Amino acid sequence: MRLIQFTSESGQRAVGAVADNSSIDQLDGVETIYQLAQRALQNGEPLETLARSLLSDNRHDYQRIVDEGRLLAPIDHPEATRLMVAGTGLTHLGSADTRAAMHAQNSASAEEDLTDTMKMFKMGVEGGKPAAGETGVQPEWFYKGDGDSIAAPEAALESPSFALDAGEEPEIAGIYINDADGNPRRIGFALGNELSDHVTERQNYLYLAHSKLRPCSIGPELLLGELPEHVEGVSRIVRDGKTLWEKSFLSGERNMSHTVANLEAHHFKYAGFCRPGHVHVHFFGTATLSFGDGIEPRDGDRFEIEAEPFGRPLRNPLSVVERKIPAVKPV
Repeated sequence: MRLIQFTSESGQRAVGAVADNSSIDQLDGVETIYQLAQRALQNGEPLETLARSLLSDNRHDYQRIVDEGRLLAPIDHPEATRLMVAGTGLTHLGSADTRAAMHAQNSASAEEDLTDTMKMFKMGVEGGKPAAGETGVQPEWFYKGDGDSIAAPEAALESPSFALDAGEEPEIAGIYINDADGNPRRIGFALGNELSDHVTERQNYLYLAHSKLRPCSIGPELLLGELPEHVEGVSRIVRDGKTLWEKSFLSGERNMSHTVANLEAHHFKYAGFCRPGHVHVHFFGTATLSFGDGIEPRDGDRFEIEAEPFGRPLRNPLSVVERKIPAVKPV
Protein backbone atom coordinates (compact mmCIF):
# COMPACT_ATOMS: atom_id res chain seq x y z
CA MET A 1 0.00 0.00 0.00
CA ARG A 2 1.23 3.48 -0.86
CA LEU A 3 0.00 6.72 0.70
CA ILE A 4 0.34 10.39 -0.19
CA GLN A 5 -0.37 13.66 1.56
CA PHE A 6 -2.05 16.43 -0.40
CA THR A 7 -4.40 19.37 -0.12
CA SER A 8 -7.94 19.21 -1.47
CA GLU A 9 -9.35 21.73 -3.92
CA SER A 10 -10.76 23.62 -0.95
CA GLY A 11 -7.34 23.81 0.69
CA GLN A 12 -7.90 21.16 3.36
CA ARG A 13 -5.10 18.72 4.13
CA ALA A 14 -5.79 15.08 3.30
CA VAL A 15 -4.26 11.62 3.19
CA GLY A 16 -4.90 9.33 0.24
CA ALA A 17 -4.10 5.79 -0.84
CA VAL A 18 -2.82 5.25 -4.36
CA ALA A 19 -5.56 3.29 -6.12
CA ASP A 20 -3.70 3.28 -9.44
CA ASN A 21 -1.36 5.59 -11.33
CA SER A 22 -4.19 8.03 -11.98
CA SER A 23 -6.42 7.85 -8.89
CA ILE A 24 -6.19 8.58 -5.17
CA ASP A 25 -8.72 7.33 -2.61
CA GLN A 26 -8.99 9.68 0.34
CA LEU A 27 -8.88 8.36 3.92
CA ASP A 28 -11.67 9.47 6.25
CA GLY A 29 -10.97 11.01 9.64
CA VAL A 30 -7.28 11.94 9.23
CA GLU A 31 -5.58 14.95 7.66
CA THR A 32 -1.97 13.83 8.01
CA ILE A 33 0.05 10.63 8.04
CA TYR A 34 1.40 11.75 11.40
CA GLN A 35 -2.17 11.60 12.77
CA LEU A 36 -2.68 8.23 11.12
CA ALA A 37 0.47 6.82 12.71
CA GLN A 38 -0.42 8.18 16.13
CA ARG A 39 -3.87 6.61 15.91
CA ALA A 40 -2.38 3.26 14.88
CA LEU A 41 -0.04 3.37 17.88
CA GLN A 42 -2.87 4.28 20.26
CA ASN A 43 -5.08 1.50 18.85
CA GLY A 44 -2.28 -1.04 18.85
CA GLU A 45 -2.99 -2.04 15.25
CA PRO A 46 -0.86 -2.12 12.10
CA LEU A 47 -0.84 1.20 10.25
CA GLU A 48 -1.83 -0.42 6.96
CA THR A 49 -4.80 -2.17 8.59
CA LEU A 50 -6.01 1.15 9.97
CA ALA A 51 -5.46 2.92 6.65
CA ARG A 52 -7.52 0.33 4.78
CA SER A 53 -10.36 0.66 7.29
CA LEU A 54 -10.49 4.41 6.63
CA LEU A 55 -10.67 4.22 2.83
CA SER A 56 -13.57 6.23 1.46
CA ASP A 57 -15.39 6.57 -1.86
CA ASN A 58 -13.92 10.07 -2.26
CA ARG A 59 -11.65 9.58 -5.27
CA HIS A 60 -9.26 12.25 -6.58
CA ASP A 61 -7.50 12.70 -9.91
CA TYR A 62 -3.80 12.11 -9.16
CA GLN A 63 -2.51 14.10 -12.12
CA ARG A 64 -4.71 17.06 -11.23
CA ILE A 65 -3.23 17.09 -7.72
CA VAL A 66 0.23 17.18 -9.29
CA ASP A 67 -0.61 19.80 -11.92
CA GLU A 68 -2.21 22.13 -9.38
CA GLY A 69 0.75 21.93 -6.99
CA ARG A 70 -1.21 20.25 -4.21
CA LEU A 71 1.20 17.39 -3.45
CA LEU A 72 2.82 17.46 -0.02
CA ALA A 73 5.77 15.52 1.37
CA PRO A 74 4.53 12.13 2.62
CA ILE A 75 5.48 12.95 6.23
CA ASP A 76 5.77 16.08 8.33
CA HIS A 77 5.30 17.10 11.95
CA PRO A 78 3.06 19.84 13.39
CA GLU A 79 6.28 21.27 14.91
CA ALA A 80 9.08 21.19 12.33
CA THR A 81 11.79 21.13 15.01
CA ARG A 82 10.48 17.76 16.22
CA LEU A 83 11.33 16.12 12.90
CA MET A 84 14.95 15.13 12.28
CA VAL A 85 16.41 14.51 8.84
CA ALA A 86 19.64 12.49 8.94
CA GLY A 87 21.35 9.79 6.96
CA THR A 88 24.12 7.29 6.46
CA GLY A 89 26.67 7.07 3.67
CA LEU A 90 28.93 4.42 2.14
CA THR A 91 26.18 1.86 2.61
CA HIS A 92 25.79 0.59 -0.96
CA LEU A 93 28.04 -1.78 -2.89
CA GLY A 94 29.98 0.41 -5.29
CA SER A 95 29.23 3.59 -3.36
CA ALA A 96 32.81 4.24 -2.35
CA ASP A 97 34.38 4.91 -5.74
CA THR A 98 33.22 8.50 -6.29
CA ARG A 99 33.65 9.39 -2.65
CA ALA A 100 37.16 7.93 -2.58
CA ALA A 101 38.12 10.01 -5.58
CA MET A 102 36.87 13.11 -3.76
CA HIS A 103 38.91 12.31 -0.68
CA ALA A 104 42.10 10.96 -2.32
CA GLN A 105 45.22 11.17 -0.19
CA ASN A 106 48.86 10.17 -0.56
CA SER A 107 50.25 7.58 1.86
CA ALA A 108 53.28 5.42 2.34
CA SER A 109 51.92 1.93 2.98
CA ALA A 110 49.26 -0.20 1.32
CA GLU A 111 46.93 0.09 4.33
CA GLU A 112 47.50 3.83 4.63
CA ASP A 113 46.87 4.15 0.90
CA LEU A 114 43.23 3.51 1.67
CA THR A 115 41.36 6.76 2.14
CA ASP A 116 39.21 7.06 5.23
CA THR A 117 36.28 6.62 2.85
CA MET A 118 37.55 3.27 1.62
CA LYS A 119 38.35 2.13 5.16
CA MET A 120 34.80 2.94 6.25
CA PHE A 121 33.35 1.19 3.20
CA LYS A 122 35.51 -1.90 3.85
CA MET A 123 34.30 -1.99 7.46
CA GLY A 124 30.71 -1.97 6.24
CA VAL A 125 31.27 -4.77 3.74
CA GLU A 126 32.89 -6.90 6.42
CA GLY A 127 30.59 -6.11 9.34
CA GLY A 128 27.48 -4.26 8.18
CA LYS A 129 25.22 -7.31 7.98
CA PRO A 130 25.31 -8.95 11.41
CA ALA A 131 23.32 -12.01 12.39
CA ALA A 132 19.84 -11.45 13.77
CA GLY A 133 19.98 -10.08 17.29
CA GLU A 134 23.53 -8.79 16.91
CA THR A 135 24.78 -5.27 16.17
CA GLY A 136 27.18 -4.75 13.30
CA VAL A 137 29.72 -2.07 12.55
CA GLN A 138 28.41 1.48 12.70
CA PRO A 139 28.08 3.40 9.42
CA GLU A 140 29.02 6.94 8.52
CA TRP A 141 26.28 9.26 9.87
CA PHE A 142 25.28 12.85 9.11
CA TYR A 143 22.69 15.40 10.18
CA LYS A 144 20.77 17.19 7.44
CA GLY A 145 18.13 19.37 9.07
CA ASP A 146 14.69 19.50 10.62
CA GLY A 147 11.25 19.39 9.03
CA ASP A 148 11.77 22.73 7.30
CA SER A 149 14.55 21.21 5.19
CA ILE A 150 12.09 18.96 3.32
CA ALA A 151 10.67 20.29 0.05
CA ALA A 152 7.43 18.85 -1.27
CA PRO A 153 7.49 16.77 -4.46
CA GLU A 154 7.37 19.07 -7.53
CA ALA A 155 8.47 22.03 -5.36
CA ALA A 156 11.83 23.76 -5.76
CA LEU A 157 14.92 22.56 -3.97
CA GLU A 158 16.40 25.88 -2.86
CA SER A 159 20.18 25.90 -2.89
CA PRO A 160 21.71 28.83 -0.97
CA SER A 161 23.84 31.24 -2.98
CA PHE A 162 26.93 30.44 -0.90
CA ALA A 163 26.81 26.77 -1.98
CA LEU A 164 29.49 25.62 -4.42
CA ASP A 165 27.37 22.80 -5.83
CA ALA A 166 23.85 21.40 -5.64
CA GLY A 167 24.03 17.78 -6.68
CA GLU A 168 21.31 15.15 -6.44
CA GLU A 169 21.63 11.93 -4.44
CA PRO A 170 18.91 9.38 -5.32
CA GLU A 171 18.16 7.40 -2.19
CA ILE A 172 15.57 5.53 -0.20
CA ALA A 173 14.59 7.02 3.13
CA GLY A 174 13.08 5.29 6.12
CA ILE A 175 10.27 7.18 7.87
CA TYR A 176 9.85 6.72 11.65
CA ILE A 177 7.81 7.93 14.60
CA ASN A 178 8.66 7.38 18.27
CA ASP A 179 5.83 5.98 20.37
CA ALA A 180 4.71 7.30 23.77
CA ASP A 181 7.58 5.42 25.45
CA GLY A 182 10.18 6.69 23.01
CA ASN A 183 10.48 3.45 21.05
CA PRO A 184 11.13 4.06 17.32
CA ARG A 185 8.44 2.63 15.04
CA ARG A 186 8.88 2.48 11.28
CA ILE A 187 6.04 3.99 9.26
CA GLY A 188 7.40 3.10 5.82
CA PHE A 189 9.83 4.03 3.06
CA ALA A 190 10.00 6.75 0.41
CA LEU A 191 12.16 7.77 -2.50
CA GLY A 192 14.40 10.69 -1.65
CA ASN A 193 16.69 13.28 -3.17
CA GLU A 194 19.34 14.00 -0.57
CA LEU A 195 20.75 17.12 -2.23
CA SER A 196 24.38 17.76 -1.26
CA ASP A 197 27.23 20.18 -1.98
CA HIS A 198 29.87 17.82 -3.37
CA VAL A 199 32.33 20.57 -4.32
CA THR A 200 32.45 21.76 -0.71
CA GLU A 201 32.91 18.16 0.46
CA ARG A 202 35.71 17.60 -2.03
CA GLN A 203 37.72 20.50 -0.59
CA ASN A 204 38.20 18.60 2.64
CA TYR A 205 36.47 15.53 4.05
CA LEU A 206 35.88 17.43 7.29
CA TYR A 207 33.53 19.69 5.32
CA LEU A 208 31.12 16.77 4.89
CA ALA A 209 28.90 18.09 7.69
CA HIS A 210 28.64 21.47 5.93
CA SER A 211 27.93 19.83 2.57
CA LYS A 212 24.87 18.03 3.93
CA LEU A 213 23.11 21.12 5.32
CA ARG A 214 21.02 21.54 2.20
CA PRO A 215 17.35 20.94 1.38
CA CYS A 216 16.02 17.53 0.41
CA SER A 217 12.82 16.01 -0.93
CA ILE A 218 10.99 12.73 -0.34
CA GLY A 219 8.01 11.01 -1.92
CA PRO A 220 5.64 11.58 -3.44
CA GLU A 221 4.47 8.19 -2.17
CA LEU A 222 5.05 6.45 1.14
CA LEU A 223 5.49 2.69 0.79
CA LEU A 224 4.10 0.73 3.74
CA GLY A 225 5.47 -2.66 4.74
CA GLU A 226 8.95 -4.02 4.12
CA LEU A 227 11.52 -2.63 1.70
CA PRO A 228 12.09 -4.94 -1.29
CA GLU A 229 15.49 -6.63 -1.19
CA HIS A 230 16.23 -5.44 -4.72
CA VAL A 231 15.22 -2.02 -5.99
CA GLU A 232 16.09 -0.75 -9.46
CA GLY A 233 15.63 2.93 -10.21
CA VAL A 234 16.61 5.73 -12.54
CA SER A 235 17.97 9.17 -11.70
CA ARG A 236 18.05 11.94 -14.29
CA ILE A 237 18.56 15.66 -14.74
CA VAL A 238 16.41 17.54 -17.24
CA ARG A 239 17.61 20.88 -18.59
CA ASP A 240 15.56 23.07 -20.93
CA GLY A 241 13.17 20.19 -21.58
CA LYS A 242 15.89 17.70 -22.56
CA THR A 243 17.59 14.95 -20.56
CA LEU A 244 21.06 16.19 -19.65
CA TRP A 245 22.10 13.11 -17.68
CA GLU A 246 20.52 9.79 -16.77
CA LYS A 247 21.75 6.76 -14.88
CA SER A 248 20.27 3.72 -13.19
CA PHE A 249 20.76 3.02 -9.51
CA LEU A 250 20.29 0.00 -7.27
CA SER A 251 19.16 -0.18 -3.66
CA GLY A 252 17.59 -2.65 -1.27
CA GLU A 253 19.62 -4.87 1.04
CA ARG A 254 20.80 -7.12 -1.77
CA ASN A 255 22.75 -4.14 -3.10
CA MET A 256 23.85 -2.74 0.25
CA SER A 257 26.79 -3.38 2.56
CA HIS A 258 24.58 -2.81 5.63
CA THR A 259 21.20 -4.16 6.62
CA VAL A 260 18.43 -1.65 7.20
CA ALA A 261 18.16 -2.99 10.76
CA ASN A 262 21.83 -2.22 11.39
CA LEU A 263 21.47 1.34 10.10
CA GLU A 264 18.38 1.79 12.27
CA ALA A 265 20.09 0.37 15.36
CA HIS A 266 23.01 2.78 15.10
CA HIS A 267 20.73 5.78 14.61
CA PHE A 268 18.28 5.07 17.40
CA LYS A 269 20.90 3.94 19.94
CA TYR A 270 21.14 7.60 20.97
CA ALA A 271 18.65 8.59 23.67
CA GLY A 272 18.25 12.05 22.15
CA PHE A 273 16.77 10.46 19.02
CA CYS A 274 14.12 8.55 20.99
CA ARG A 275 11.95 11.39 22.27
CA PRO A 276 8.25 10.46 22.29
CA GLY A 277 6.28 11.79 19.35
CA HIS A 278 9.31 12.84 17.33
CA VAL A 279 9.56 11.90 13.64
CA HIS A 280 12.72 10.83 11.79
CA VAL A 281 13.49 10.78 8.08
CA HIS A 282 16.64 8.73 7.58
CA PHE A 283 18.40 8.49 4.21
CA PHE A 284 20.08 5.13 3.52
CA GLY A 285 22.72 6.26 1.02
CA THR A 286 23.38 5.88 -2.69
CA ALA A 287 25.94 4.64 -5.20
CA THR A 288 24.93 6.93 -8.09
CA LEU A 289 25.83 10.61 -8.45
CA SER A 290 25.87 12.85 -11.52
CA PHE A 291 28.79 14.62 -9.83
CA GLY A 292 30.92 11.56 -10.50
CA ASP A 293 30.31 12.08 -14.22
CA GLY A 294 31.34 15.72 -14.12
CA ILE A 295 27.81 17.16 -14.21
CA GLU A 296 27.25 20.60 -12.69
CA PRO A 297 23.54 21.18 -12.00
CA ARG A 298 22.37 24.75 -12.39
CA ASP A 299 19.39 26.92 -11.58
CA GLY A 300 16.28 25.68 -13.39
CA ASP A 301 17.40 22.06 -13.87
CA ARG A 302 14.87 19.43 -12.83
CA PHE A 303 15.86 16.33 -10.86
CA GLU A 304 13.81 13.19 -11.45
CA ILE A 305 14.14 9.99 -9.42
CA GLU A 306 11.97 6.93 -9.97
CA ALA A 307 11.75 3.29 -8.93
CA GLU A 308 8.81 1.00 -9.64
CA PRO A 309 7.96 -0.02 -6.03
CA PHE A 310 7.46 3.65 -5.12
CA GLY A 311 4.96 4.63 -7.80
CA ARG A 312 5.26 8.06 -9.37
CA PRO A 313 8.65 9.73 -9.75
CA LEU A 314 10.02 12.28 -7.33
CA ARG A 315 10.58 15.49 -9.30
CA ASN A 316 12.01 18.80 -8.10
CA PRO A 317 13.45 21.81 -9.93
CA LEU A 318 16.64 23.38 -8.60
CA SER A 319 16.44 27.01 -7.54
CA VAL A 320 19.47 29.01 -6.42
CA VAL A 321 18.34 31.55 -3.83
CA GLU A 322 20.18 34.49 -2.29
CA ARG A 323 21.09 33.75 1.29
CA LYS A 324 22.42 36.69 3.27
CA ILE A 325 24.66 35.56 6.10
CA PRO A 326 23.34 37.26 9.24
CA ALA A 327 25.67 39.31 11.39
CA VAL A 328 25.83 38.23 15.00
CA LYS A 329 25.32 41.04 17.49
CA PRO A 330 25.36 41.01 21.28
CA VAL A 331 22.06 41.05 23.13
